[in-house]
Amino acid sequence: INAEWPLRPGTSDVRAAANPKYYTRGDAVPGIKMDGMNVLAVKTFTKAVTDWMRAGNGPVVAEVETYRYYGHSMSDPGTSYRTRDEIQEVRKTKDPITSLKAMLLEGDLATEAELKDIEAKSRKEIDEAVEFARSCPELEPHEMYNQIYVGMEGTRIRGADSLTYGIHSP
Repeated sequence: INAEWPLRPGTSDVRAAANPKYYTRGDAVPGIKMDGMNVLAVKTFTKAVTDWMRAGNGPVVAEVETYRYYGHSMSDPGTSYRTRDEIQEVRKTKDPITSLKAMLLEGDLATEAELKDIEAKSRKEIDEAVEFARSCPELEPHEMYNQIYVGMEGTRIRGADSLTYGIHSP
């Protein structure tokens, strides 16, 4: 995903890569560059690529352009390399959720009341999922390797560093 503002913005992709058009770097692997802020484009792309891969045609390289509203971390407010006005302008003109709501309303596909109901139900579901996640006991370290890949039972999987390995369990 290309979120426009890298953690270290001083490094240009033109200097850092022989070919900065990332979606073309797969050589024999087909690639596409798309607007990740457009919900319908992402849906269409996802369906097409899923169908392509399930038909046995192999992988697809995708550069999905998005915009990150916040900094990378607590120490990065995200405003030292862009203005608050820029962030607000992107929110106002390109935000995926706001844009989809506008399309649904303009196309008479949903009412304001229906969208508010969907949002309330979504927020409730998210709050319940967060509460469930917070109430669950922390996993034992060996469990971190479970249920990662299909058909890989017993396979040794590299951990977060080159010295840590775990065994995949179903």
